[in-house]
Amino acid sequence: MGWLTDWRRKRVLSRHRMDDALWKAATGGLKFLPASEKLKSLVLLFLAEKEFSGAHGLEVTDAMRVSIAAQACLPILELGLDWYAGWTGIVVYPGDFRVRRAELDEHGVMHEWDDELAGEAMPGGPVVLSWDAAANDPYINVVIHEFAHKLDMLNGAANGMPPLHAGMDRRAWKAAFDEAYQGFCDAVERRRDTWLDPYAAEHPAEFFAVISEAFFEAPRETRRRYPAVYDQLRLFYRQDPAI
Repeated sequence: MGWLTDWRRKRVLSRHRMDDALWKAATGGLKFLPASEKLKSLVLLFLAEKEFSGAHGLEVTDAMRVSIAAQACLPILELGLDWYAGWTGIVVYPGDFRVRRAELDEHGVMHEWDDELAGEAMPGGPVVLSWDAAANDPYINVVIHEFAHKLDMLNGAANGMPPLHAGMDRRAWKAAFDEAYQGFCDAVERRRDTWLDPYAAEHPAEFFAVISEAFFEAPRETRRRYPAVYDQLRLFYRQDPAI
C-alpha cells in the first residue's frame, strides 16, 4: 500500500504549510537544525502521522509538537519518514518520569527497581519524553537520543548497529564503534573527564544514541575526536553536518 501512503503525504503537503512564526518560536533555539524547506516538509508529514499526548496533565502545545518533530526528523532527513513506520505515539511528560523495572538474575532471583528517565523508546511502541529535558537540558538531546534508539531497533533489540544501507560495510562499522566504545568505557572507568555524556558507557546502544546526538549538535568536534565513527554515521544518516 505504498502508493496510498505516498498519495496521503502528497495531499498533506498540498494542503498544509508550516507557519513561519510557529517554526521560529519552536526551533529558534535549536541552532544545529539546518535551514531546510525539506526539513519543514518532513515535519509536516511527521505531525500528520504521529499522535502526541501529554501525561500528568501536560498540555502539549503546537510549539512543543513542532520542536520535538523537528529534532526527531533531523536524523531521517535523508532517509525518509518510513524509517519511523509501525508506531504512532509520542508521550510527553512535564519532567522526568519513573519506570518500574524487573530482571531475573542468573540465580533465578527477581530484582525490581524504579528507573527515573528523561526519555524512553519502546520497541514497536511509543517514544516517551520529558519536556523539561527536551527544552532545558544543555547536556543531552533527549529527542535525537530516543529517536536514534528507534532506528537502532529496526533490526531487533537495540545494540548500537541499526540496519545499514546497501554498500555499507558491517565490519567497518563494528571496528569503528567497538574501538571508540571500549576506549570511552576505559576513560569512564578511570574517572577521566569525557567529552561525551558518561551515560554512553552503559551499553553500545547508548553509545550510538549519545554519539548520534553529538553528530548533529557538534559535528566538527565529533569528527575530530571520533573520525572513524563520524564517517560511519555520515554514511548511515546520509548527511555530513560538519561541512
